[in-house]
Amino acid sequence: MSEYRIKPWEELTIQDDYMFKLIMSRKRICKQMLERILHIEIEDIDYLETEKTLAARYHSKGVRLDVYVKDDAGTVYNIEMQVRKPEGDGLSKRTRYYQSMMDVDLMALGADYDSLNPTIIIFICPFDPFDAGRYLYTFENRCIEDTDLRLRDDARKIFLNTKGSIGEIDSSIKAFLQYVDGVLTADRFVQEIDEEIQKVKMIEGEAVGYMTYEMKIKEERKEERKETIQMMLQVLPLLGKNLSLEEISRQTGCTIEYLRQIKAALPTASG
Repeated sequence: MSEYRIKPWEELTIQDDYMFKLIMSRKRICKQMLERILHIEIEDIDYLETEKTLAARYHSKGVRLDVYVKDDAGTVYNIEMQVRKPEGDGLSKRTRYYQSMMDVDLMALGADYDSLNPTIIIFICPFDPFDAGRYLYTFENRCIEDTDLRLRDDARKIFLNTKGSIGEIDSSIKAFLQYVDGVLTADRFVQEIDEEIQKVKMIEGEAVGYMTYEMKIKEERKEERKETIQMMLQVLPLLGKNLSLEEISRQTGCTIEYLRQIKAALPTASG
């Protein structure tokens, strides 16, 4: 496994996780972004946490959200900068997982299931997530037999595609998508974002914060590798005993899906 490389502070762009979170922590920018994507007016937003980690079940992966905010009408938003395109349906499944963890988090804050906040998950992608050429893909649950009938579960997923060419979107969002791809236009909103990035790069405390953050990520990855090795040392002997995945899950706390992935990766004995 290759060594984790820390990108120099001066080279960071809006695509980089830390810089994206930092710029979106500016309320005026985050609020404008939501208003322009959704074509709505928002009075105010509150940050539920600047970087929220939603806890999942034991031995399951937690969800670390880039931007997690709530508007004055009660709608909860999660905005993610998704730089890498996962294989297969990985991105779609990720939104499903994020949705489930957000719902659990909202219920932990005291909401009943019948009064869950409306949620909108937004992924900004420097690739076409569905290879259909659209700037914008919006998904909500509808009846297959009658597509005019919505489920009304107040859960929406939106994907923005920097490589899009089809559809109508706000001119500033189109300029922002170009900016994500490294093209700076004269658009006022994009200019504001770029000026903010140049400004924060001059702040020594932000640079120190970035290095601290990256070192923490580096250490976390080392620990994750150690934990993975320790878990494999538990799981592999049990798989060798031909125990059921359910039994191994009970003994180790690993999910069935995780065990299936390990089993599928093992070489098949020939004989």
